[in-house]
Amino acid sequence: MDDKIGVFICTGYGIADALDVEALRTVATDEFDVPFCTTVDSCEGSGLAAINEAIVREELDRVVVAGISPRCYASDAFPANVIVEKVALREHVVWCQSPDAESVGSADTDANGAQSEDPDPEDTQMLAEDYLRMYITKVQKVELLEPFQSEEAIDKTVLVVGGGVTGLTAALEAANTGYAVQLVEKSDQLGGWLGKQHQSVPTRPPYHELEDTGIEALVKEVRTSSQITVHTSAVTSKISGGPGLFDVTVSSNGNGEAAGEELAQIRVGAVIQATGWRPADPRETLPYGQVEDVVLNVDVEAMLTKQGRIARPSDGKEVKSIAFIQCGGSRDKEHHSYCSAICCLTSLKQAMYLRGSGADTKAFIFYEFMRTPGQYEEFYRTVQEDSGVFLTKGEVTDVTRDADGKLVVTARNTMPEDNLQVKVDLVVLAAGMVPNSADGEAIRSLTDAKNAAVNGESDGQRADAAAKAETLAAHEGTEILNLEYRQGPDLPVLHYGFPDSHFVCFPYESRRTGIYPAGGVRQPMDGLSSREDAAGAALKAIQCIEMTSRGEAVHPRAGDISYPDFFLQRCTQCKRCTEECPFGVLNEDEKGTPLFTATRCRRCGVCLGACPERIVSFKDYSVDIVASMIKAIEVPDEMDEKPRILALLCENDAFPAMDLLGQHRIRCNPFIRVVPVRCLGSVNSVWVTEAISKGYDGVILVGCKYGDDYQCHFIKGSELAVSRGDNIREKLEQMAMENERVELHQLQISEFRELAEIFNNFSEVIDEYGMNPFKGM
Repeated sequence: MDDKIGVFICTGYGIADALDVEALRTVATDEFDVPFCTTVDSCEGSGLAAINEAIVREELDRVVVAGISPRCYASDAFPANVIVEKVALREHVVWCQSPDAESVGSADTDANGAQSEDPDPEDTQMLAEDYLRMYITKVQKVELLEPFQSEEAIDKTVLVVGGGVTGLTAALEAANTGYAVQLVEKSDQLGGWLGKQHQSVPTRPPYHELEDTGIEALVKEVRTSSQITVHTSAVTSKISGGPGLFDVTVSSNGNGEAAGEELAQIRVGAVIQATGWRPADPRETLPYGQVEDVVLNVDVEAMLTKQGRIARPSDGKEVKSIAFIQCGGSRDKEHHSYCSAICCLTSLKQAMYLRGSGADTKAFIFYEFMRTPGQYEEFYRTVQEDSGVFLTKGEVTDVTRDADGKLVVTARNTMPEDNLQVKVDLVVLAAGMVPNSADGEAIRSLTDAKNAAVNGESDGQRADAAAKAETLAAHEGTEILNLEYRQGPDLPVLHYGFPDSHFVCFPYESRRTGIYPAGGVRQPMDGLSSREDAAGAALKAIQCIEMTSRGEAVHPRAGDISYPDFFLQRCTQCKRCTEECPFGVLNEDEKGTPLFTATRCRRCGVCLGACPERIVSFKDYSVDIVASMIKAIEVPDEMDEKPRILALLCENDAFPAMDLLGQHRIRCNPFIRVVPVRCLGSVNSVWVTEAISKGYDGVILVGCKYGDDYQCHFIKGSELAVSRGDNIREKLEQMAMENERVELHQLQISEFRELAEIFNNFSEVIDEYGMNPFKGM
């Protein structure tokens, strides 16, 4: 390699006081023959400027800066076209090993298990030298990154699927920013549910009077925009490709012979799914569909928009009294346990409809919880002050028809008395919001099960597949986007059908790069919130398009220009990468060979961790690069009784938590050697076996938490690491090593103190099992 390497060792921040800087220089110059090595007083401000001047002056191609954490630098801190690696001597060594550092959990112990009052300077020096070795080794291995260049021009059109308030707003927001928009609506009219409402709840001060929905003006603005092409009575019958290169087939959703007819072939850069919601089925304990004149809240809106009045379905007579039953389709553990955001406001609004039709009208609202957040509280007070509206907390137990034709509503545990009955003309159930979504992964499983039921290798296999197909049958024909993705034709969904997104760290992202759910399909929300959500989704779509055009990844590795390379000559078509990719990046050909769609990739490296043949690599992150870092450290002889533990830390939560340990001056075990990984899902099992073979006494993996309230930035990386644990255990058994020498943990960044406890506890486990017998071999 002809590239010139330079090493800069910072002496500030107490580094020179805690470490033998000359010994560190010797590691660089003697062990690695680095042609340029110098010290600097600081890695920031004028010190950083001096480093950059030296890089240019010395014509350095590859640089290691040993000083502050890599997370302290801006992305453009160093000259372009120079490979730079940063070593966190300050946070991960000096501040974690200072005499005044705080011990957390089990106390630090020496090699014999005795408590150490102060860190051993020798251990601290060895820690620093090992980190320097690791990162000089890495900087020798990585290649200069070049952004992915598509052979075809990146298209900057935004596709909006859904023509309700969310879709219309998203289309206008994108169009007003200068982006062309294609809007597809399955019905013959724009407007969605808001277009079917008589009036809207107040959205402006003083929040007392009902308002016009504003949907007609919104539709007109969309229709007259030169940037927006509208397709009504249409659906997306196929979407292939990836961000910047989505190829979309728009087909007719009309009746008769025209249904399914291809209307247009378009290319777009990003997709906003604004397919809205539908009313939830009421609880089985409520008599909807059994007792006439028991209707849903959406039915009341339909009465007013079509007839101009609220009338009883049974006889057409004008309604003078209504009982509104809240949570008619929500907040039931056996039904829809989530709050649907608009139900309380809708009932208050419809009570005002009724009261506005005559002074002799009466509205009764029975609720468990009344939720009117923010400015809507003023509207709630206005309704409370109306003497014709009776509100009470209570549980409706029965709705029957009396001899005079009235409906009798019985409620218990009300605020006025234990049991209460009222007679009304109409009962209105507050139906919850169910997203108009399709579970893409379930649809894919259904397809696989149906195929296996026909083509299975044995009667038992076919029977099992048929049973699985039967349980998934409800998903048949529910496709919306019709994505040509190996992992299914639509976005994956959460428990209640909302398209899966990481609601903690990036709520607008979905598990399909460049596709952004918004509005009622993403989570229950009112019209005003839907407009705000639409603007956010439009901005995310635009961001994705622009970053894709520069060859960059979107969140969480925003701006990353690396991308995986597949050495397909060694591929065994095991399909692990295509099955495990969290974002549907990989399709397959008929043989099972992965087909890589670069613009879908989030650069998580899960495919690298999945591949048993190690054919996947990034220019700056590969099996070889990390394995070389692991092997670069010096493992003391068994007689030295100084263990070595490898810690593979996820860069999203665990590695920043390591920084926080240093910043809070919390003592960290000096025998731990930390290597950051993109995600626990990117960890290839060979790194564990390489470490054990090298003489490490244990390996600990720490990543983001996962589960129903997951925080894994790459959705299921931590979960995949757990499921792959059997492979690691099998290899340890082949090496005659204890399974306990490898542990896996999850934590969130705020739990940084627990990271020190995890290290200390694991060190005690290693002490129990003794030194690795592979040392010195």
